[in-house]
Amino acid sequence: MMKLGIFAGPATTGKTAVIRHILTRLHNRGLAAAFLKIDVQFAEEDEQLAAEFGIPTRKVYSGELCPDHCNVMVLGDALAWAERSKAEVLLVETAGLCLRCSPYVDGGLGVVVLEATSGMNLPLKVGPMLSLADVAVVTKIDRVSQAEREVFRARIQDAAPEVAVREVNALHGIGIDPLVTRLLNYPDVSKNMLLRGNPPVGTCTICVGKKEIGWQAHFGVVRSLENQSFYRGE
Repeated sequence: MMKLGIFAGPATTGKTAVIRHILTRLHNRGLAAAFLKIDVQFAEEDEQLAAEFGIPTRKVYSGELCPDHCNVMVLGDALAWAERSKAEVLLVETAGLCLRCSPYVDGGLGVVVLEATSGMNLPLKVGPMLSLADVAVVTKIDRVSQAEREVFRARIQDAAPEVAVREVNALHGIGIDPLVTRLLNYPDVSKNMLLRGNPPVGTCTICVGKKEIGWQAHFGVVRSLENQSFYRGE
């Protein structure tokens, strides 16, 4: 059986740094890990971690898909690949650029990585990527004041009261151990996992190639200047 952790979050928050420290601790415990990187058009983290830890890694470019959409599409294949590789833990890092969607599944630990330097209101802006996570990992805590840390934590709890908050120093690996314990205590993956939460429903004519300006030229989910209702997640 195998554990699954899915790590999402905006760019530059330190997702790979957090995963690197988790891999170090898994290695020290003698646990075999595998790593999947999902990004839009460029990534090298898979090569770096393969060289550093000698683990099987894969990389997928989402291209015309949003990374969270791509994650749903490839995760079944990735689990089968990790199982063939005899991995006991599969760590997935996704770019998480779609703020309407959740990359997490009901059979794996969902971790969102946010940086404390990103502004006090960021937790109110990232939608289901935060609200449907199990753990919010806050990085770069050494670059802000104690008061700013407390406000950032409060904003996370305002947006997602059920999400556990874990402040870490991803540069030196301080605060990582409880996250590893949470991952290893999570139930093993199953064959019939589902996407966590309800994805937004919509047909986007722009995504399929229509270039005309103005909502009148489109159909499906459209938005006028006066219409400010939108999907907020679960």
